Amino acid sequence: MTNDTTLFLGQWLRSPGTVGAVAPSSRRLAETMTVPVPHGGDPVIVELGPGTGAFTAEIQRRLDGRGHHMAVEINPRLAEFLAGRHPKVDVVVDDAARLPELLRERGFHRADVVVSGLPWAAFSQETQTLLLNAVTAIMDPNTAFTTFTYSFAKRTPPARRFRRRLFDTFEEVVVGRTVWGNLPPAFVYHVRRPRV
Repeated sequence: MTNDTTLFLGQWLRSPGTVGAVAPSSRRLAETMTVPVPHGGDPVIVELGPGTGAFTAEIQRRLDGRGHHMAVEINPRLAEFLAGRHPKVDVVVDDAARLPELLRERGFHRADVVVSGLPWAAFSQETQTLLLNAVTAIMDPNTAFTTFTYSFAKRTPPARRFRRRLFDTFEEVVVGRTVWGNLPPAFVYHVRRPRV
């Protein structure tokens, strides 16, 4: 096992409700999740639940030193690991529900892209609502929001509830193809335009 896989598994064993996976996401899933990150300009990228940084690494590769990349991780041990591995990332140990305040503290009001590794299907309806409200509060009509769910879990009540919530909350929800190169297989939601 790699260091990040060992750390990730250990943190999942301690707190499966907040870590939400037993292993980091694959490079293939990371590439799909980060498609909206622009290759030009100085975008503001917000990453939620980065864990050990599977998506972080791909975001940094795409940014190539541009813009501002804030990663919000509630687990202090994972955040410390992430900050050590990616010193150019603004790693914040906090709850993603405070997203609008965290962004304002850094002088920003909106994000260009929000990439979420949060375990939505593991959350209660109240938590899903709270977090989605925080995400929509930092979006404008051009902001892209990507998140994923595991294929095996898509029929569970929390996953179905989250899917309905996405379609109720946003005007544009595109469900991507299954990423078979991830363990377990997953698919990505590409979302834009929060409903007023």
